[in-house]
Amino acid sequence: MDKNGGLVLATERYGSGQTWKYSVSDGVMKRTRDGSEAGLRSHSVVELFKSVFLPQGYPESVSSDYLQYQFWDTLQAFSSSLSGTLATQASLRGVGVGNQEATVAAATVTWLLRDGTGMLGRILFAWRKGSKLDSEAKKWRLFADVLNDIAMFMEILAPHFPACFTLIVCTAGIFKSIVGVAGGATRAALTVHQARRDNMADISAKDGSQETLVNLAGLLVSLLLIPLVTDNPVLTLSLFFLFTVLHLFANYKAVRSVVMETFNEARLSIVMQQYLKDRRILSPSEANQREPVFLQFGKATPVKLGVRLQDVAQSPEELNLALKENNMPFLLGIRNGCICVCLGTDASVRDEIRAMCQAACVSNILSCPTALKSTQQNLWEVVHESQKQMDAHFSPFLKGVKAAGWDTERTLLDWDEWRVEWKTKNS
Repeated sequence: MDKNGGLVLATERYGSGQTWKYSVSDGVMKRTRDGSEAGLRSHSVVELFKSVFLPQGYPESVSSDYLQYQFWDTLQAFSSSLSGTLATQASLRGVGVGNQEATVAAATVTWLLRDGTGMLGRILFAWRKGSKLDSEAKKWRLFADVLNDIAMFMEILAPHFPACFTLIVCTAGIFKSIVGVAGGATRAALTVHQARRDNMADISAKDGSQETLVNLAGLLVSLLLIPLVTDNPVLTLSLFFLFTVLHLFANYKAVRSVVMETFNEARLSIVMQQYLKDRRILSPSEANQREPVFLQFGKATPVKLGVRLQDVAQSPEELNLALKENNMPFLLGIRNGCICVCLGTDASVRDEIRAMCQAACVSNILSCPTALKSTQQNLWEVVHESQKQMDAHFSPFLKGVKAAGWDTERTLLDWDEWRVEWKTKNS
């Protein structure tokens, strides 16, 4: 029975929102909402806001880290919008806006050169680093925003160096083109992570709506700032540095809030190293907190995945050493201080995870203070020792990571495209 004395026949709700009841009274079926009148009005406003700016089915349709990431991403977008206003004003002044001696042709040439160099930079960066953006989305996302701040700082300084103005703005244009590629691609990778119902398009569309709202707010604030900073370089730089600090802090918090359940090289190495240390499996949340979010240009023992056979073995003897007691569809070797993994044509996702785990095991052995002197023969002994450790520990490790919530059906490991078929002694 409901509060009006009718018999409740059914209840329904839209997602996780308001509940409705179907009741019958005097032979008539009625549909009514649960809750007080005031509560219903406030709930309607919240539901309207959610339907406009959040994906359908929120929060069930997105990852658990969605709201925290979007909060920090919104804050960084707002501060970046204000910094961009200051940079744009400086660029316009540099090309001659407000200067009677400046010509339209000179300003047009400068603008075209900036856009042209930016286009070339976009193509070159996508060619060289495009495959890295999926596996290292957090690092490249943060890198893109740092580079964007550097580019805007250059644009603000450019008018004070008229002799080098074109060179500075063209360099800044290249940086911004890299930002466009890295930022857009990593945002797409994060959208795939956030989508829990294959609703990437909806999440992307609502992210665009959120960004538009933030840019509109930034535009209104910029209208108040422009009269204050015009012909005042000290205030311009002061505000720029304030917005930049806020921008970088918000970006750091945003990428730190992301909890990815798929393995890339860093996360898998962290989990494997911890397991080798004390047999404890880190949860996705714990491993993501330990994952470095800044690009590292000098790793102690770099790992190359999907290399050519000659990067692992350069002679029949070395190939025999690589195949010794190895029935897995991958070969692992150490060459020039780098751990190289050669993948077979029939390797599965499980084999890829095991290969990376063995590489992490080799790195762990090499980093030990009591490690053998790095002769080539001793390095093969390290490889064989890592194989024994994998034989003993990989199966329980894989069961453990599945139980901890990791997705082992796919990975974000950065494999190159080389695949090799080799002959074993028995073939």
